Amino acid sequence: MFILSFVLEDWAIHELVQSPRQRRIAGLLVASSYATWSYQTHTFSNAIETLVVAWSLVLIERTIAVPFSTQNTPLLAPTVLGSMVVFGFFNRITFPAFLLIPGLRLIPYFWKRPLALAAAAFSAIFTAFIAITLDTVFYTSHQISWTDLLHHPVITPLNNLMYNISPDNLAQHGLHPWYQHSLLNLPQLIGPAAVLLLTRPLSSLRLYSAISGIFVLSIFQHQEARFLLPTVPLILSSVRLPRGRKALRTWVMSWVLFNLVFGTLMGVYHQGGVIPGQVFMSKQPDATKAIWWKTYMPPIWLLNGKAGTLDTRDVMGMPGEELYAELTRIATCDTPADRRNQEYKKEKSGTYLVAPTSAIWLDPI
Repeated sequence: MFILSFVLEDWAIHELVQSPRQRRIAGLLVASSYATWSYQTHTFSNAIETLVVAWSLVLIERTIAVPFSTQNTPLLAPTVLGSMVVFGFFNRITFPAFLLIPGLRLIPYFWKRPLALAAAAFSAIFTAFIAITLDTVFYTSHQISWTDLLHHPVITPLNNLMYNISPDNLAQHGLHPWYQHSLLNLPQLIGPAAVLLLTRPLSSLRLYSAISGIFVLSIFQHQEARFLLPTVPLILSSVRLPRGRKALRTWVMSWVLFNLVFGTLMGVYHQGGVIPGQVFMSKQPDATKAIWWKTYMPPIWLLNGKAGTLDTRDVMGMPGEELYAELTRIATCDTPADRRNQEYKKEKSGTYLVAPTSAIWLDPI
């Protein structure tokens, strides 16, 4: 993911930004952003979404760049675009939000060149069929037949959407005000660049893509900063630096300081204990239950074959009182199995609570 991000993201910026000077500035800002170091180099679906959004914009630009006077209709760009849009949608259902405004530019082109529209539609349908087939095979316990695929398909984006439109489901992850993204999350990602976004923006397809994405994502009540990750390269390539030497120097210093601080905080310490914590759990002989609170979803593959005997529960942002009641119900005070030199499979009540140090609600307990 590290190599993919730096190669494909930089390449997309090079394609999207026309001015050589602005292209250099955009590349420098994106490369020096802590969001690129800490989020974009990890295998988050948001990191994949960032690359797919950027390259979808590249393909839109390549598609509409063909003059209407050209007799032959180039089909490569619209064909790849159709597949990429479906891939992006299956990766994250929020993906189309970033193409709402840029996609409008395709309407007159497809109206004049229906063959290009047909190519994009065919590749999109074919890619969707492959994705649905793979998901149905993966999530069905028995070997599927054509009947299963036709009558009981697993359509992941639809299931995801149905889950996320339920306020009760979102409440388990935490509810936020509608302005969370625009007033808190975006400044947390781009820091001093937020000032440039308000005072020295560059009108571009990239900026419109970021705006449409932020607007649509603000409708949902659960809002995390990483959801806006695709907007980072779009915005950083759509701002101009301050003019005056003193103003420029001040801004650059604030930009460097901001990224050093947040790069350390978010790239090292924030949720940095999830993997060491899971490795620790894999070595506990008495562990049969693990309750993870206020953390990322723990990767069970790190349990080193113990996933079958260790019940891992991710309670997300459960209220503290409910967590305490749940722990009281399931936890016991038995002597740990390792002190009795017994195998963990013989211990039926070894319960662990895994939570970040910042969970100060636990301090009095």
